[in-house]
Amino acid sequence: MRNLDKYKGVIPAFYACYDDNGAVSPERVQALTRYFVEKGVKGVYVNGSSGECIYQSVEDRKIVLENVVEAAKGRLTIIAHVACNSTKDSMTLAAHAEQLSVDAIAAIPPIYFRLPEHAIAKYWNDISSAAPNTDFVIYNIPQLAGVALTMPLFAEMRKNPNVIGVKNSSMPVQDIQMFKQAAGDDYIIFNGPDEQFISGRVIGAEGGIGGTYGVMPELFLKMDEYVKAGDMENARKLQFDVNSIIYKMCSAHGNMYGVIKKILKINENLDLGSVAAPLAPVTSQDQSVIEESAKMIRDTKAAYLI
Repeated sequence: MRNLDKYKGVIPAFYACYDDNGAVSPERVQALTRYFVEKGVKGVYVNGSSGECIYQSVEDRKIVLENVVEAAKGRLTIIAHVACNSTKDSMTLAAHAEQLSVDAIAAIPPIYFRLPEHAIAKYWNDISSAAPNTDFVIYNIPQLAGVALTMPLFAEMRKNPNVIGVKNSSMPVQDIQMFKQAAGDDYIIFNGPDEQFISGRVIGAEGGIGGTYGVMPELFLKMDEYVKAGDMENARKLQFDVNSIIYKMCSAHGNMYGVIKKILKINENLDLGSVAAPLAPVTSQDQSVIEESAKMIRDTKAAYLI
C-alpha cells in the first residue's frame, strides 16, 4: 500500500505571476510560494489552468517551477502540471520536473484533435516515462479538454505503476465516487470544482486542488477541518458563503484570475501582475466587483476563523 498522505489536504492551484511588462517574474513566483507556506496549505499545483499554462512557453513554465521549488524549500507538496500540445514538449517538462524532485507530475489529455483512448493512454504513458521516478496524476477536465476520463481508460492507466490518482475537475461528484470505488485506497482522487469542495470530500476525494483556494486558503482549510470533524452543518454554511464569493469574482468583465490577483493585492499585499493574452484583463469597471469580493473574503474569515 502506497503512502499518499502528502497529497491529502488543501492544494491551491498556483497562479501565474508576471512583472509589469507581462513577463514571468521569478521574484513574484517566490513571493506567492512563501505566502502559501505561511498559510499552512498542504501543497501547490503548479502550471495548471490557474497558472495560465496554455499561454506560456516551455521555458516560462520551467522558470515558474524552478522558483516554486527554490522558495518552498521542501515545505510544500509540489505537483507540476506538464501537459503541452505536443508529446515532445510535455516530456521535456516532465524530465525537468523530475530533475527538480517534485512530488508528482500531472497532465490533461491531448486537446484539439479528438484522439482515440489508446492514443491518449500513450500520450500520458510517454510523459510518465520521461519522469520514471515521479508519481503521475491524471487531470480530468472534460469541459475544457473536450474529452473525459472513462472507466476503461482509467483502468488502462492504472497499469502504469507511477499513476497514483486523478485530479477530477468534471462537475458530477459521481465521477469522484466511481474513480475512488474502482481504484481503491492505493489511489487518491482530488476534488477539482471549488464550488463542490465538501461534496467531493464526502463522496471520496481525500484532497482538493482548486483555482480559488489561493485567494482564500484559510476558508478552504476551515471547510476541510469541518469535514474531518464531521461538522457538516458548518461545512455546508461555509461552502455556501465561499460559493457566493466565487460567483461574485466571476461577474467581472475581466477574467476571474485577473480579479483574484487584484484581490490578493488588496487583502495580502501580493502583486502578481495581470493575466496573459488572450485572457481578458480587468478594467476600471471591474473595480467594484474586486473591492466587494475582497470585502466578502475578509468578512467570511471574520465570521468563521477564531
